[in-house]
Amino acid sequence: MSMPKLKTVTRTQGANRALKDGSVTGKTFEFDFVEVDPLIAAFRRMVRGNEFDICEMAITTYICAKAHGKPMTAIPVPIVRQFHHGAILVNTKSGVKTPKDLEGKRVGVNRGYTVTTGVWARGIMEAQYGLDLSRVTWVLSGDEHVAEYMAPANVVPIEAGKKMEEMLISGELAAAIGVDVKHADVAPLIPNALETGLAALKRDGHYPINHLIVIKDELLERHPRLAADVFEAFAAAKRRYVDALKAGKIEKPDGADELHKKVMAITGGDPMPYGMEPNRKVLETLIGHAVSQAIIPKRVAVEALFAKGTEGLAG
Repeated sequence: MSMPKLKTVTRTQGANRALKDGSVTGKTFEFDFVEVDPLIAAFRRMVRGNEFDICEMAITTYICAKAHGKPMTAIPVPIVRQFHHGAILVNTKSGVKTPKDLEGKRVGVNRGYTVTTGVWARGIMEAQYGLDLSRVTWVLSGDEHVAEYMAPANVVPIEAGKKMEEMLISGELAAAIGVDVKHADVAPLIPNALETGLAALKRDGHYPINHLIVIKDELLERHPRLAADVFEAFAAAKRRYVDALKAGKIEKPDGADELHKKVMAITGGDPMPYGMEPNRKVLETLIGHAVSQAIIPKRVAVEALFAKGTEGLAG
């Protein structure tokens, strides 16, 4: 009997490369990989059209989608992680020296208010630097993946015909999150961002999750073992990657590989553990940010975000 082929979107990276090249396979299903570039287009297509069977998904897009009843459920596979202290750029002539100085100012956010980088960056500025997020006007360059989502009153769209990068350079925006600007008047708001992020990891275990994996609900209902099987496939591929990372056998390491090595040097173990329990603290932190930033109306349990059968899994 042939196994079901599941239409899957996930960007090729260290932790899933063994799945993409076929050296690790599913036990009860086959991956039918589809390439979507840019990857964020797949998030939108999944949230709005439930288009794929398995899909890599930005975590706050997923949390927002789940709150709006979208028919998908995650497995605890945080396939992309990074620090966000360096995501906030400031106009150096604005008088802003610290995140707290952004109160009363207009701050750009690349794409939507629910974008994961924006949520983590705002959370950092609130929790670690005391910024009152309600006293900032957040200016968006795009809309939300979850069309039904309604942002707070202090979140506004960019003015027609304007570009966020140009507004930051001119000083119309005091700062912006998630943009790439090279200009003499623009600099990171938080200096030594990577070192600051690594210090937060060492102090608080702060290593933010950016993306995880979601599965279409109708498949989870039809195949009760599917969530665990998909988890195990991703975990097996990731273990190969971590073993190669530890052994120094990654050819042409990229920025993510170098970051994972720095994390591993601090934690002494797997830099990207899978499972609910190894990630409970960071997940609860993100849920708290989602509530305080009005991404979701109330706190949810970590378990409520993940598929049945994945509660005790780790890999």
